[in-house]
Amino acid sequence: MATSQGTWAYRDRFGDAFARTYFRRFGPGVASSVGIGTYLGDPTATVDEGYRAAITEALESGVNLVDTAVNYRCGRSERVVGEALDAADVDRESVVVATKGGFLPFDGERPADPAAYVREEFLQPGLLAPEDLARGSHAITPGFLDQMLDRSLSALGVETVDCYYVHNPETQLQTRSREAVYDQLESAFETLERRRAAGDVGIYGVATWDAFRVPRDHDAYLSLPEVVDRAAAAAESVGADDPGLGAIQLPFNVRMADAYTVDAHRHPTEERDVSALEYAQAAGLDVVASATLAQGELAAGIPPGVDAELRGETAAQRAINFARSAPGVTAALVGTSSPAHVPENVAAGTFEPLGARAFDAVFE
Repeated sequence: MATSQGTWAYRDRFGDAFARTYFRRFGPGVASSVGIGTYLGDPTATVDEGYRAAITEALESGVNLVDTAVNYRCGRSERVVGEALDAADVDRESVVVATKGGFLPFDGERPADPAAYVREEFLQPGLLAPEDLARGSHAITPGFLDQMLDRSLSALGVETVDCYYVHNPETQLQTRSREAVYDQLESAFETLERRRAAGDVGIYGVATWDAFRVPRDHDAYLSLPEVVDRAAAAAESVGADDPGLGAIQLPFNVRMADAYTVDAHRHPTEERDVSALEYAQAAGLDVVASATLAQGELAAGIPPGVDAELRGETAAQRAINFARSAPGVTAALVGTSSPAHVPENVAAGTFEPLGARAFDAVFE
């Protein structure tokens, strides 16, 4: 697993090659504020090869945060991450490996009949009941998450996942009440607390698309204060000294800045509503930004008024540095399935991000 000594040694390996704030505290040590994502791409051997080469190069170039999920690319993304960890000239203790569980994964390829696959693999063996499912493809029950974590550990070839996210729990709001979803999360956190005590998980978190960045009256809204309270209750119920909830993941980019602009969460110590980013910063949660390049759209150009304020030689670098500049953001993920894009993305970290006042000015 990633350790303080291992991640700090990784940082020291690069000396002054990066800007001062490129490496930031995460979990027990530090992580690069540019991470590599593995969501996009077809489940093919060709895409596997590209990811394997890109992740290996990134790990050897100054990126020590890799993000994936059990369902990404029909399970192939986790396997490729594991292969890159073996191939790269880095120690396991220097790399923060994050994955997620929630969506039902396929095994290597999309089946001809997905509904039949779900019945045969998950319902008939009794791992899930039909009522556990949302949209026929999502579940966060304790037994299911337990098995998905085991599956991830095997695919990644690691003994410990440094950060394990409950994946898009707002999906469950399509079939049950908000209070019922909070209850589900508390049960999920109890499971992850037990796995943390067993050494299978470092910290855990919640990865979302809508939940934390939409207004309270939105159908997909979940309250960060309530999620934090449920983690505290879960830790207490299993006898843990402190909750293992340590991170959240949400989309954040020039065109999706709601996590900074929408005040939908009660501040943990003050009587006011704040954004997801401000809440997380006050509550001591790391924030990992996804969709940093808006699935590639921002690499082609950024709105001129914002672009002029950002540092970087290319639009992609400036978009990455926008996400890295947001107060409260620990790291920005960039999906990179081609090694040709790695040097440009990593070089974004050679520029200092905007300070808090300069970042605020972008929105004025």
